[in-house]
Amino acid sequence: MQILIERLSKKYKGGKYALRDIDLKINSGMFGLLGPNGAGKTTLMRILVTLLDPTSGSVKIDDYDLKKNRKEIRQMTGYLPQDFSNFSKLAVWEFLDYTGALSGLTNKKERMAKIDQLLDGVGLFDVRDRQAKKLSGGMKRRLGIAQTLICDPRIMVVDEPTVGLDPQERLRFRNLMADLSSKDMIIILSTHIVGDISSSCHDLAILNSGKIVYSGSPDRLTANSEGKVWKLIASDHELEQLRNKYPVISAVPGENGFEVRVVAEKIENLQAQQIDPNIEDAYIYFMQSIGTDMDLESDGNQI
Repeated sequence: MQILIERLSKKYKGGKYALRDIDLKINSGMFGLLGPNGAGKTTLMRILVTLLDPTSGSVKIDDYDLKKNRKEIRQMTGYLPQDFSNFSKLAVWEFLDYTGALSGLTNKKERMAKIDQLLDGVGLFDVRDRQAKKLSGGMKRRLGIAQTLICDPRIMVVDEPTVGLDPQERLRFRNLMADLSSKDMIIILSTHIVGDISSSCHDLAILNSGKIVYSGSPDRLTANSEGKVWKLIASDHELEQLRNKYPVISAVPGENGFEVRVVAEKIENLQAQQIDPNIEDAYIYFMQSIGTDMDLESDGNQI
């Protein structure tokens, strides 16, 4: 299965482009879409799930064309928006029963079996009778995944899924998405949190100011930052100096000062050790190299 995007643009009133001449190829598996807030990620996702019309360009999903086959594409696509939070007083299972019926699952017995299977898969079976609106933030995101999967989509689009979640729920969400990525489907994970895609995406693209500035594997992106990541111990004053001069990935307090991780061509006036980069380091180094301010949210213990 493949999504082929060619010269896709979205222009709003006043002449502002949210997307400009996007060329992108997305194959089966987990695909990561990275970029700062306001880069155009949500606009692209809404176009792919037929909620927004592009100004120009084309999107093809296998033999289907976005302009000509909107109904067919909508039937094969599941979408979890960032603001999935509107619940009635329905219980968890009742919410899925309702959305399943809307999705065309007319056989009650088959629908209930599917609901139990999904709730078990996302770890919500034990709270199936709880009102959906009373779930925690992480549970609501998992319910959103179940709702998205109830129609067995071939394409799943997830927009900023872990914003506001605590570290435990974030990890659980990532593991759930990694399990889903083993199926024969396309999962597009749009985020500005690099850790969300580091362990499960084989391909990614970086979107900045409405344009694709990188497309390829996480390994190739990481290789570009070899020799540019440093670890050192710094005092309070030295840490302040480092932050004024370099992108500081993390600063963990210790007995002898702060253990600091920094992205830079070199560190001046302080003893620093070169270390192997990870995808988060690579993203920051890349965005710095193209002159973009980062609004990265890190998993590190940044002070």
